Amino acid sequence: MDMVKSLAELKSLARKLPSRRVAVVRADEVETLTALGEAVRSDMVEAVLIGPSREIRACAEQAGFDLNGIEIIECPDDPSSALKGVEIIREGRADVLMKGLVATSKFLHAIVDREHGIRGEGLLSHVGVFEVPTYHKLLTVTDAAMVIAPSVDDKVVLLRNAVTVANALGIAKPKCTMVCAKEEPYDRMPRTLEAASLKEMAGQGLLGDIVFDAPLSLDLSISMESVRIKKSRSPVAGDADILLMPDIESGNILYKSLIFLANAELGAVVMGAKCPVVLTSRADSAESKLCSIVLSGVVASYAGKTGA
Repeated sequence: MDMVKSLAELKSLARKLPSRRVAVVRADEVETLTALGEAVRSDMVEAVLIGPSREIRACAEQAGFDLNGIEIIECPDDPSSALKGVEIIREGRADVLMKGLVATSKFLHAIVDREHGIRGEGLLSHVGVFEVPTYHKLLTVTDAAMVIAPSVDDKVVLLRNAVTVANALGIAKPKCTMVCAKEEPYDRMPRTLEAASLKEMAGQGLLGDIVFDAPLSLDLSISMESVRIKKSRSPVAGDADILLMPDIESGNILYKSLIFLANAELGAVVMGAKCPVVLTSRADSAESKLCSIVLSGVVASYAGKTGA
C-alpha cells in the first residue's frame, strides 16, 4: 500500500476499501448528516443512525441525505442513544462510533462504562491528521483534546495510538518526535527530560517500529530550512510524520493554529476504544468532519485486517 500524502488520497483509499459502517449517536443534527451523507454517497462508509427518528428524518431532508436503505434505530434521548451505539459496536453491527447531537459527557461515559462500554486497555486519545498547505505530506498531531497532562507512560500510549493511525495510512515506519522548546535535555525544562526518556525507550525497541528522535523544536521537526540553518542530523528533522505534544494546552494551541492561521484541513479520530471514534469539534469545517468520518473508516479497515 502506498503512503497516503493528502486528504484527497485518503478519500480515494476509502473508496477502494470495503465500506465500514458508522454508528451515529443522536444523528438528528444537520451538520453531522451533511458530512455523513457525502461519505455514504461516495461509497466511503455505510451508516446506521441512532436517535429520535422523526428529528433524524427532518435533519436528513435539510442535509440532502437520502435515507433510502439507511437503518434508523429509535432512541428518545442521549443516554439511551449512547448505550445503543455502544451496544451496536459490541455486537459487531458497526465498525466506527460517531458523536452527533449527544452531549460529549454522556457519549464518553457510555464508551468507558466498565460493564457495558467499549474502552480498550489503554487511554482514549485524540489523533489529528492535518493537510497543511506549507507541508509536503500529512502531519499527525496528538493529543489536542483528550488527555490533559500525560505522564511519560501515558505518552507511550498516545504515541502508539498515533502510530496505528499512521500505519493505516500506509506509513510503515513513521518518523516521530516529542515537540519541546529546546533540542537538548535541560533540567529546568522537564518535558525535554521526558522526551529524552522516550528516545531511550525507542532505542531499546520499546516503542515499536518507528523512527523517534526528541526533544525537537517545532521548527526543526517540520522545516528543512531550520535543518539547514541548525545543521541538524536528526533522522526526523524536517520530515516528521507524528508530533507528540507535551500536554493538552500545547496540542490544542497547535491544532487551532494550523486550522485558523495556516488554513489546514484535517481528519481526526479518537483511538483507544475497541473501535475508532469520531468526536468532531463544533468549530471543525464541513470538510474536516467529512475527513474525520473517512479517516475513522480507513483506520477501522486497517484494524480489521491486522487486529490493531
